[in-house]
Amino acid sequence: MTKKLFTLLLAVAASVGTIFAWDYEHVQIGELYYNLDATNHTAEVTHQNSNYPYWSTTITTANIPSSVTYNSVTYSVTSIGDDAFYRCTGLTSVTIPNSVTSIGFSAFFGCTGLTSITIPNSVTSIGYYAFHGCSGLTSVAIPNSVTTIGGSAFSGCSGLTSIIVENGNSFYDSRNNCNAIIETATNTLIVGCKNTIIPNSVTTIGGSAFSGCSGLTSITIPNSVTSIGDWAFESCTGLTSVIWNAKNCADFASNNTPFYANYHDEEWNYDFSFDIRPQITSFTFGNEVEHIPANLCNGMSNLTSIEIPNSVTSIGNSAFEGCSGLTSVTIPNSVTSIGVQAFRECSGLTSITIPNSVTSIGGIAFYGCTGLTSITIPNSVTTIGYYAFYGCTGLTSVTIGNSVTSIGEGAFVGCTGLTSITIPNSVTTIGYGAFTYCPGLTSFTNYATNPQLISADVFEGVDISTCTLYVPAESIALYQAADVWKEFFNILPIEGELPIEPTEGEFNVLYIGHDGDYISSEEVTLHLPVAPVIEGFLFVGWQTVSAMLTEGIIIQAVYQAEEPTSAPAVYTNPANPAQKLIRNGNVYILRDDKVYTVTGQTVK
Repeated sequence: MTKKLFTLLLAVAASVGTIFAWDYEHVQIGELYYNLDATNHTAEVTHQNSNYPYWSTTITTANIPSSVTYNSVTYSVTSIGDDAFYRCTGLTSVTIPNSVTSIGFSAFFGCTGLTSITIPNSVTSIGYYAFHGCSGLTSVAIPNSVTTIGGSAFSGCSGLTSIIVENGNSFYDSRNNCNAIIETATNTLIVGCKNTIIPNSVTTIGGSAFSGCSGLTSITIPNSVTSIGDWAFESCTGLTSVIWNAKNCADFASNNTPFYANYHDEEWNYDFSFDIRPQITSFTFGNEVEHIPANLCNGMSNLTSIEIPNSVTSIGNSAFEGCSGLTSVTIPNSVTSIGVQAFRECSGLTSITIPNSVTSIGGIAFYGCTGLTSITIPNSVTTIGYYAFYGCTGLTSVTIGNSVTSIGEGAFVGCTGLTSITIPNSVTTIGYGAFTYCPGLTSFTNYATNPQLISADVFEGVDISTCTLYVPAESIALYQAADVWKEFFNILPIEGELPIEPTEGEFNVLYIGHDGDYISSEEVTLHLPVAPVIEGFLFVGWQTVSAMLTEGIIIQAVYQAEEPTSAPAVYTNPANPAQKLIRNGNVYILRDDKVYTVTGQTVK
C-alpha cells in the first residue's frame, strides 16, 4: 500500500529559536509530537518522524490536550494529522479534546490495541483510512457534527459490534467488517449488519463505504442518494437483497459498480477482484426512481425477476447486462429510452414488453438474449440500434413498428430461428449486415415503395433462392432492378395485396433505362390479350411486371383459386411451361417474349 507522507515546511531560526510566520515547527511536548502554526497559533498532533516508521518508540496512552505551550506561546490543538499514530500497535487509549475539528488520513491506521474511542462534537471530518485495521475496536460513536467520513475509514475493523451515528448526514462513507448495530439517536440502521437502511438525509455513499461487511444481507438505498462511490459494497459476500429508492443516481463505470471491486496492491503488484453481484437474488425499485443507472445490476446472474415502476424514464447502459436468471421483464409506459447493452446476455429472458413510450433501443440492447422467441417493437421507436438483437437464436417472430426509420448495423445478425420479418414503409435505412447469418428466413416482407439502398452483405448467409421477397405490387419492377434486392429469386406482391390494373385501358408504367435508372412514369393504354383459362381458378386481372425500354412491357395475368387449395408452391401449366402457380392459390402467368402495343406504338 502506498503511504501518504506528510510534508513539513521547516524554517527554524536557530540562533533565537523562533520561526517565520508562514512556517510550521515540528516539536515534542510531553509524549506527543506537534506541528505548530505560528501564524494562527494552532497545533496539529503528528508522528515522531517524517520517514517510515513514523514512531521509534511504542506509545500506549495518548491524552491529547486542548492546547499546548511552546516558547511561551500557547497553541490551540485543532487537528490530528495524517498518519499521526500510524501503526502504533501498543496504543490502547486515546483522549480527544473538544478543540479538535478533524482526524486526518490514516491517523490511527493499524492501531490494533485500541478497543474504544470517543470522538467529540467538535470533529467535522474523519479522513480516509482513519481507523483502518483497528481490529480491537468494539465500539465507535460518531457525533452529529461530523459531515464527512472518508472512504475505508473503518475498513478492517473486524471487532466492531457497535457504531452509533447521531446524525444521518454523517454516515455515508465508512467501511467495516462487522456484526454491528449502527443507529441514529432515534432509528436503528443496521442490526447485526444484516439489514441496512440509510436515512433520507444522505446524498452520497462513498467508495468502499461498506466494503468487507460480510454479515450484511440486505441494503436499502434512500431516494436522496445521488452518488455512490466505487466498490461501496465490495466483499459484502452475504448481501442478497437490495432495495433501490435512489430517485436519480449517477451512472457507474462498468467494473466499478457498488457491488464490484478490482484492487491493485502496489507493494506486491497483485490484482484482487471482489465480485459479489451473483450473490444478489432480489433487487427492488422504489416507485420514485426516475433513472436506472448504467451497470447497476450488471452481472447479477441470480436475479429472476424485476419490477420497474412507472416513474422510470430511462434505463442506463448495461443496467441489466448479464442478468441471465431474468425470464420476464415489463417496461412501463414512462420509459423513453433503453440504453446500450441494457439487457445484453440476459439468456434466460423469454419475453419482454416494450411500451409505446420508447423512442430508441440502444445498440447491443438485447445482444445474446437467446431465450427470446418474439419481440414487438412499438410504433414509437424510430431507431433500432446496432447489433440490438445479435445472436438471439430463439427469435422466431419480429414485429417492427411503422415509425422505425433506421435498422442498425448487424441488428439481427445470427438470429438463426427467424423465419419471417416485416419491414414497414417508414424504414429508409438498413445497416451493414443487418440480417447476416439468418439462414431460417423464408419470407421477407418490405413495405417500402422505393427499395432502400443496402450493402451486399445485408443478407449474407440467407438463402435468397428459397426466401421470398414480398413488396408492394406497384414496386415489383423497382425491386427487380435494384442492387441486392434483385438477387432474390422470388419477388412477389405482399400477401393480400391485389392492386390489379384494369383488364383493358390505362396502365401507370414506370420505365427503366439501359443503366437501370428510372426514367419517368406515364399512363399508357395497352391492348391486352385474352387471359388463358385455368381450370379451378378465376381470372382476376392483369398486372405490370416490368417496363424496360429495351425489352418492352411485360405483364402477367393474376388468378384466384375458386376454393381453398393445397396446390404445390409452384405449379406449371402443362399447356404452357411459362405459366406458373406461384403461391397460396394465386396464379401469375408470365407473358414471356411478348411485345404489346402502347398508345398505338410498339415499344422495344
